[in-house]
Amino acid sequence: MGEDVRLRAVVALAQGMAAAHTPREFWRAAALGACAGLGGSFGALSVWERDHGRLRVLVNAGDRAVGEEEFPDAETYPVHQFPEITEFLHERWATGAGPHAWIEAVDAPRVTGRVEGLRRRGRCCCVVAPIVLHGRAWGELYVARPAGAKPFTIADADFANVLAAVIAAGIAQAERLEEVRKLAFTDPLTGLANRRAVDSHLDQAIERYRADGSVVSLVVCDLNGLKRVNDTHGHAVGDRLLERFGSVLSRCGARLPGALAARLGGDEFCLLAVGPTADEVVAVAEELCVRAGELELGEGVACGVASTGDPIGPLKSARRLFRLADAAQYQAKAARSSKPVVAGRDGTVVRLADAPPGARDRRRFRDAPTVEPPPEA
Repeated sequence: MGEDVRLRAVVALAQGMAAAHTPREFWRAAALGACAGLGGSFGALSVWERDHGRLRVLVNAGDRAVGEEEFPDAETYPVHQFPEITEFLHERWATGAGPHAWIEAVDAPRVTGRVEGLRRRGRCCCVVAPIVLHGRAWGELYVARPAGAKPFTIADADFANVLAAVIAAGIAQAERLEEVRKLAFTDPLTGLANRRAVDSHLDQAIERYRADGSVVSLVVCDLNGLKRVNDTHGHAVGDRLLERFGSVLSRCGARLPGALAARLGGDEFCLLAVGPTADEVVAVAEELCVRAGELELGEGVACGVASTGDPIGPLKSARRLFRLADAAQYQAKAARSSKPVVAGRDGTVVRLADAPPGARDRRRFRDAPTVEPPPEA
């Protein structure tokens, strides 16, 4: 294979991985790109699960044999079946030797587990290259050719090392992007989701509500007494209070399957739930108020709830649900209520949310005057 051909293969592999939007797309692109570069008919990408002592197949790409799934859920192989990988698991290349690929053929004099696999699946040979990430064996690249094809050469094995290194670089970049994405949607103090994550999930939740009527509920909380704690005991103690309440919020939210617990900023937190009934969400909000009142520091929590399962009127946007929940929380705080205030079950909340004086920004509710409830008929 000419140098130009191999260079194009490396470029195609890198471009294919870069274009992937999901882990599965990435795995498939890596396996197919390496397969094309090495002139194989089948490629697989596997990861070493050290804690379980096994090799787990992530993707089988190309011409799959009978029984081979593209994305297998449980295709694993015990490490003792592959003694040749042991040196990489123990990082012996740290002395300077470096990892290297090797070739196995169906007519090899010594029958290994890989040779048996080649025979069973009608393939003539394979080349295996370790994928090394952060100085450790992350997994392996496996490329095979069909029966009757030309066997792999030493030059092919050397090129497999290059392709495995390109894949390792792609995996490292994907991991960094995932870490950045995680940080972008996570509150660093509490480990909960942040406002950006809530906005994203709420938009999706409203789309689901419009599509199939799923109940969407938002609980907005304001931790009382944080400023007093900061002024009296210092911000380090105040931070511990925020962390403890974050843990309480997470624990209560776990009662609502799939709920998102978040810190919006400062002393403001929220729970977003899709699916559970309004009554189930209110019950969790009531428990949250009780547990917040039991914290050693602070003065409990002001809690407001807005749910599409209650009579809150038309929901034209996600912002309106936020306004409703925040208005309910404002009412709870103004009344020093030890229980949550629920939009649609309180005579003032919907009016306050839909007609706040001045602006639509949820944070302006703090400055809005209380709207008197309508006279009873």
